[in-house]
Amino acid sequence: MIITQLTVYPVKSLKGIDVTQSEIYAHGLAWDRRWMLVDAQQRFVTQRQLPALATISVALTSDALVLSHPSVDPIAISLEEPKGNLRIVKVWDDHCKALPEREEVSRWLESVLGEQARGISMVRFAAEFTRAVEADFLAGGEAHTYFADGYPFLITTTASLDALNQALIAEGQAPIPMNRFRPNIVIECADAWAEDRWATLASEQGDYVLTLRKPCQRCKITTVDQQTAAIPAPGEPLRTLLALNTQPYLKGAYFGQNATLTAGHGNVIRVGDEMVTTQREA
Repeated sequence: MIITQLTVYPVKSLKGIDVTQSEIYAHGLAWDRRWMLVDAQQRFVTQRQLPALATISVALTSDALVLSHPSVDPIAISLEEPKGNLRIVKVWDDHCKALPEREEVSRWLESVLGEQARGISMVRFAAEFTRAVEADFLAGGEAHTYFADGYPFLITTTASLDALNQALIAEGQAPIPMNRFRPNIVIECADAWAEDRWATLASEQGDYVLTLRKPCQRCKITTVDQQTAAIPAPGEPLRTLLALNTQPYLKGAYFGQNATLTAGHGNVIRVGDEMVTTQREA
């Protein structure tokens, strides 16, 4: 088994950046979900509310985060932390400390997204703040993350996507790419749904160890084309995932596994790394 894809999402719900390697930290890959958009009530905004966020591209230079869109000139945001008062912002039920980016960024977003972006601003996770991962699945351990939905890493496999696409095609639907699921780490393996039985995933050299904590329940973002923001087959792939029933003891549609880092903080993870696993106890 090898890593075939690594993707960082600096801004929650905007396009990701495919990388060949990244530093790996307890809070996620370097720069992952460091920023997000919030509404006037300081609640997080994602493709669930605004599918058009999928059309905003993201790049990282040595000193800036760059947002771009075909309709306007790009905007650069310094990697240096902005000056200003901390805000309390909300991700699901978590209240987090964040720093607001300059007003120009809000105007840029409105120029791209139109009226639906009025009142939306961009915030950056405050480095001194720690957002804990839910303790229920950590077996007594601790973990933290930035603005990810709940866990610092999402792991998927090529074999599971192949199995899902075969089921979609059998139902007369078009196959979908992996980016519908917005994973951080994609593993090439031959056994569909094998990740649901893994306890840990580690580099063969032992540079880092990830512990798989919880199946990832999927939402309507998976129905959004990540290039165009269109919804070509409303309800898919969620309906097909429900029918596949890969998690028979859980309600909902699931694809991939949420994970935390249990060894190797600060080391480098690379596309092409050969991986080894341990299995969950039956």
